[in-house]
Amino acid sequence: MANFFSEFASLMWGPWLLALLLGVGFYLTIRLRGIQVRSLFYAFRLTFSKERKGHGDISHFGALMTALAATVGMGNIAGVSTAIALGGPGAIFWMWMTGVVGMATKYAESFLAVKYRKTNSSGEISGGPMYYLEEGLGRKWLGYSFAAFGAIAAFGIGNMVQANTTAHAISESLGISNLAVGLTMAFLTALVIIGGIKRIAEVASFFVPVMVVIYLIGAFIVIFNHLDQLGLGIQLIFEHAFNGTAATGGFMGASLARTIRYGVARGLFSNESGMGSAPIAAAAARTNHPAKQALVSMTGTFLDTLVVCSLTAITISSTGVWTSGETGVALTIQAFSAGLPGVWGNMLVTIGAVTFAFSTILAWEYYGEKCFEYLLGDKWVPYYRYVWVAFVFVGAMVKLELVWNFSDAMNALMAVPNLIGLILLSNTLVKDTQTYETGIKDGSINKYD
Repeated sequence: MANFFSEFASLMWGPWLLALLLGVGFYLTIRLRGIQVRSLFYAFRLTFSKERKGHGDISHFGALMTALAATVGMGNIAGVSTAIALGGPGAIFWMWMTGVVGMATKYAESFLAVKYRKTNSSGEISGGPMYYLEEGLGRKWLGYSFAAFGAIAAFGIGNMVQANTTAHAISESLGISNLAVGLTMAFLTALVIIGGIKRIAEVASFFVPVMVVIYLIGAFIVIFNHLDQLGLGIQLIFEHAFNGTAATGGFMGASLARTIRYGVARGLFSNESGMGSAPIAAAAARTNHPAKQALVSMTGTFLDTLVVCSLTAITISSTGVWTSGETGVALTIQAFSAGLPGVWGNMLVTIGAVTFAFSTILAWEYYGEKCFEYLLGDKWVPYYRYVWVAFVFVGAMVKLELVWNFSDAMNALMAVPNLIGLILLSNTLVKDTQTYETGIKDGSINKYD
């Protein structure tokens, strides 16, 4: 089964899906007239606005932080370093391009999630690709497909993989057993998710900004201590983006195709644009127009890929450790250790990995829960939460090669129906966006209330 899912995941995440994800992002960028550029500052102002007239469970900021809790994680620490280790510094340029067009994709899927959301029997908001595939397209089977893949994938990439990463990081750094870590994480997870999306959003709204700021401060210190190499580090990114990278030191070299492939793949892995996961959180936002939360949601891709990932990449390129032959978390630790005194580099990356992983567990529980609710109804949600907590403990204890490959395949299968929905509903999306922008200009729609 491990071999089967390894091959299947490789097939699903082949060039065709990467091209489709990028192509849809580029198509939506054109149709929406570059909304991610011309409306970026307005989007950030909306993030901190108080929505008083809208309907929803959580604030704009809470929805954004919940989505960031899922996306800011191992993709920013291990994904970036792996892209550089396998594709050279030029891979980061293509990661940036993925982030830019991915902002349009994130806007589109979040807009549709709010537009077609529903209120369940418990009075809570439910939304996401499964609802706009059913209500917008009239293709209920596509909605069921997305929900089934999402509910299953959540236990892999959003649960067991994260728990396992945390357990190993703490075990290697502090010598605490996986059993103790697993029990502690399961208990903390239960404390948060029992309160539903409101509790998750509260925790994420505190947790995510704090952990991101600490990580960024560490990155800035590393860059400052290698300021004389900063120009060269940035130059390497642009030089190798179109030429590939020759072998040097422990780096084995990379062709241009390999550079593009790993930059795009790791960029999409990090920001999840087009996957259909983040719109589930966006749907819960308190807002009186889908465009408002859609604009806020697209800032998540900007922060994740164009800020956090960029700083990780620049620390690696400017310190010169990218030629060491290391990859993954080990390469990021090496970069931070080169710029921070003593054991602080190792500690900061380890703490970042642990906190990012835990926040991902919380956010993905909500994603999986809403997919499960769509399939079987909200009366079964408490049982999903019990099983989720149990799998956090199991994930900390087991080897995960099969789980990685299985969840990679499920994530790809989530993306396919979502991308179909985005393409076929693009006319509705563009028309409603134009109506909103016209309303803002003539004053019939308030920009912030």
